[in-house]
Amino acid sequence: MSPLPPSPRDGLRLALLYAAVFAGIGVAMPFLPLWLAGLGLGPELIGVLVALPILVRIVATAPLVGLIDRGVPPRALMVAGSLGLAATYALMPAAASLAWPLLAGVIVLNAVAGASLVPCLDYQSLAAVRRRPDLDYARIRLGGSLGFLAASLLGGWLLGLVGTGSIPGFLAVLELASACGAALLLRREAAASPAARGRGRARLPAALWLAIAAGAAIQASHAAVYAFGSIHWVGLGLSPGETGIAWGVGVVAEIGFFAMAGRIAWLRDAPFRLLAIGAAAALLRWAGLLAAAGLPALVLPLQALHGLTFGATQLGAMAALSRLAPEGGRGAAQGTYAACASLASASATLASGAAYRIGGGPLAFGLMLPVAGLGLALTLAAARASRKGTPA
Repeated sequence: MSPLPPSPRDGLRLALLYAAVFAGIGVAMPFLPLWLAGLGLGPELIGVLVALPILVRIVATAPLVGLIDRGVPPRALMVAGSLGLAATYALMPAAASLAWPLLAGVIVLNAVAGASLVPCLDYQSLAAVRRRPDLDYARIRLGGSLGFLAASLLGGWLLGLVGTGSIPGFLAVLELASACGAALLLRREAAASPAARGRGRARLPAALWLAIAAGAAIQASHAAVYAFGSIHWVGLGLSPGETGIAWGVGVVAEIGFFAMAGRIAWLRDAPFRLLAIGAAAALLRWAGLLAAAGLPALVLPLQALHGLTFGATQLGAMAALSRLAPEGGRGAAQGTYAACASLASASATLASGAAYRIGGGPLAFGLMLPVAGLGLALTLAAARASRKGTPA
């Protein structure tokens, strides 16, 4: 494969596509449950319908993204996935008007359609960075964080004007835009890096399996704060406005870390260092939230650690995949990480829910400490395995 001349627009195109993909996530994650509630469904049924996509991603992501290794272009997977999302979002109101089991079926199809989007985009971005070392994955991935934040803010404002009934239609439009973006913005990447055609299933090295498990564990340790952070903080005496600011601090910290990480030579192409930083920050963050039971003022500064607990972990996992995944098995590796992260997060969410019912926020956050600690132990094991294996 002849390397293409570096172009600043290569990174910009990928960043714009991240923004388009995460814009849909930034509306669906906070607002689709509101639409379900507006249908008059009970909280138990809403919980089931919200959990369905997580279960689907655990099963469907790895096989779908693994199609890349069999010659299916990631661009085609992304276009098809975005069109599938648009179609299923458009069908949701009609399905809901007929029967909730039909709505559940559409939600399952929606989850299948979306399962491969982010892993395929990560695959394309990592391939671009390997071809052109002047590109910075962290700066490219920054587009996703900005798209998520902008869509959440704009979506909340628009839905305040037109009502929650318009949420599926709004999401369908966003996904159509994402499909157009994938078709147009990935043309150069598709020409530069045709999909690999593997002969059989490439084996992933032990160091990569350990790194995948480490990244999944560290990300899963966010489960308690994602599920119960707002409820717990309001119970500590923070106002809803202050709780919103706390979440905003985390997003801004994530954006700041992505913007700066590539400029720090010590962190560039350092997967185990990044994963270790993410795990150590998670241990500090969850221990701090335990202490915040008596000091609510700690919540805001602790939220700033999200830039490390999420950002450093994300960059570390992607660096490990780029460095350690074998040719002909990169798609499978990318999908495997996404599926493992979904499984770990779902398990941690269920565990934190049980802990919160028994002992409230302190027990739920305390339960995340050994999860983050496991991530750190797995990171150290991955680093040792990498040193013993083929140097990278």
